[in-house]
Amino acid sequence: MWWWDERVSARFRRNLQPTLTYWSVFFSFGLCIAFLGPTLLDLRCQTQSSLSQITWVFFSQQFCLLLGSCLGGVFKRTLAQSLLALFASSLAISLVFAIIPLCHNVVVLAVVMAVAGLAMGCIDTISNMQLVKIYQKDSAIFLQALHFFVGFGALLSPLIADPFLSDTNCILSNGTANASSNLPHIRKSLLPHHPGNLSRYELPMKGMVVTRVSYAFWIMALINLPVPIAVFFLLYKERMVPCFNGSSHPLLSADELALETRPGDKDELPTAAQRPHTAAGHEDLFSCCQSKNFRGASFTYFAVHVAGALVLFMTDGIMGEYSGFVYSYAVEEPLAVVHKVAGYLPSLFWGFITLGRLISIPVSYRMKPATMVFINVVGVLITFLLLLIFSSSVVFLFVGTASLGLFLSSTFPSMLAYTEDILQYQGCATTVLVTGAGIGEMVLQLLVGSIIHDRGSYSFLVCGMIFGCLAFTFYALLVFFHRMFPKPSPGAILNESFAELDEASPAKAAVPEDTGQYQR
Repeated sequence: MWWWDERVSARFRRNLQPTLTYWSVFFSFGLCIAFLGPTLLDLRCQTQSSLSQITWVFFSQQFCLLLGSCLGGVFKRTLAQSLLALFASSLAISLVFAIIPLCHNVVVLAVVMAVAGLAMGCIDTISNMQLVKIYQKDSAIFLQALHFFVGFGALLSPLIADPFLSDTNCILSNGTANASSNLPHIRKSLLPHHPGNLSRYELPMKGMVVTRVSYAFWIMALINLPVPIAVFFLLYKERMVPCFNGSSHPLLSADELALETRPGDKDELPTAAQRPHTAAGHEDLFSCCQSKNFRGASFTYFAVHVAGALVLFMTDGIMGEYSGFVYSYAVEEPLAVVHKVAGYLPSLFWGFITLGRLISIPVSYRMKPATMVFINVVGVLITFLLLLIFSSSVVFLFVGTASLGLFLSSTFPSMLAYTEDILQYQGCATTVLVTGAGIGEMVLQLLVGSIIHDRGSYSFLVCGMIFGCLAFTFYALLVFFHRMFPKPSPGAILNESFAELDEASPAKAAVPEDTGQYQR
């Protein structure tokens, strides 16, 4: 197991608090991403809005999540900016949970969810960037753990909400009796992303609101509250809290002080020590697009960014559209699964995504990220092929849903680690990949929803198969561009080898290493 490796274990111990903090912040991300689906009908009653109006809340969250992912790189320039942005974002999520029960207008609710989307986007970009900065070539393990926490949060929030959801229609009026019989089916259709076609269900617009969903949001606000507190403690430890920053840097240990004062030591440190923290790498999306970053860059430099982003555009898009429409597919002919049974499919999907991310933590230590991505995209392709072949089998639908969750679970962190490794942590891979994944999740859901509406439920699997083929094609292109990408010079490899030997040496254990120190 990975913690038996002394080098990785020592690095993890040196960065224990920041690593745990980033993991906990990603739990906030997961907690916020999955609650809308099951609670949307109660929120519709709370705001007394139509179904077409309330579905705009989905769009506001997803659009601002994408915008927040693009803007998140702006705060990466120093550790202080990154941590302050994470503190504000995680605190904003707790405030959003607390404020949602007070939103009795759908426009106000959409604005509040837009704020949550911005916070989630910043969390997504900054947490991935910081872990890559700290661990670099060892980041795959810690990225897998990071994305396990988002799956855990996404699995937990619907479970918290479920006891407080209305069993009957939550607006009492003359039409309540007719609407109540439709409510369980509609609620199951509103799964953790975008709802399907619900226009044929009519619920009363006026009447007395009777919903207890407010308690679920307040519970989630309390559960999330320790996260901004953990970020604040990390800020305090690093002497970055404005009121308590007596010195700009933490006190050095005796060994570090001796090394700092020894003549020539600073010159002897490899120049790569500062490399991960320069402005050349991990830029925000807007900085990445500046012409100065294009000078002298080879074609393969751009091709690696684009191919990696397209792979995640497809795989994250598959994750969003499958979780959003698998219920609608299951209850239609030819499967015609009972609504209550079909309601377990999204939970099964998210559960196996979470399980897969947990399994991937130790596996990623023994297996290269490129190999893991290959297994993931091939597994997705084969799963969709079998789902098409056995499209009339209810049993295989459940088996295929679990299999698809496993194969999709580790795609994002593995692709991020693979692409950053190709670019030697000098490109804009994290920002570009996070943005590509966000666009794919938003666009493919809308595309599949419109295709299902026009062509029927069977097109759901056909779309998944096409997206899987495209993901495999883009991965093959990425491997091709990887082989063409210029290799580092022998001198750079030698310097890196010496740096790793120094890191493993007990005499050098206290030296601030390139990946273990924060940029200030």
